[in-house]
Amino acid sequence: MKQEEFIAVIKEHQKLIYKVCNAYAQGQNRKDLEQEILIQLWTSFDKYDGRVKMSTWIYKIALNTAISQYRKSLTEKKRQSTIDKSLFSFADYDAGVDQQIAQLYQFIEQLNYLDKAIILLYLDNYKYQEIAEIIGISKTNVASKINRIKTKLKKQFKNNK
Repeated sequence: MKQEEFIAVIKEHQKLIYKVCNAYAQGQNRKDLEQEILIQLWTSFDKYDGRVKMSTWIYKIALNTAISQYRKSLTEKKRQSTIDKSLFSFADYDAGVDQQIAQLYQFIEQLNYLDKAIILLYLDNYKYQEIAEIIGISKTNVASKINRIKTKLKKQFKNNK
């Protein structure tokens, strides 16, 4: 029963998981991240208590896993003294998507891992309080960060014309 329930939940929220994986990894690293997120979700599945929406709970686990993997990769890259910018690629994003949306995601690629997580949640219409709970910062801090991110993205659009 638990396995069928888990599979149904994952199928229902697969786009959310894909979005996080696509934002934080590329190529084989994306598949590894996806697998790690699924493992984390599976091991935590019994602990879901319904206090938050299932999508919020999945986002929190997925983002925490992605950020953890990202930090590990940074540590490894520092040892190698170079950071591979291709880790932050939305390469699999649908090529038929409107040019402005594709451009927006290119700009989002350039954000730091925390800002990237915040704006992805914001674009998925999460409320500030929900974003705060998922990310682990205050609601006020979320509002400030979203304002700064929007300003930065608008500036990039303006400079890119």
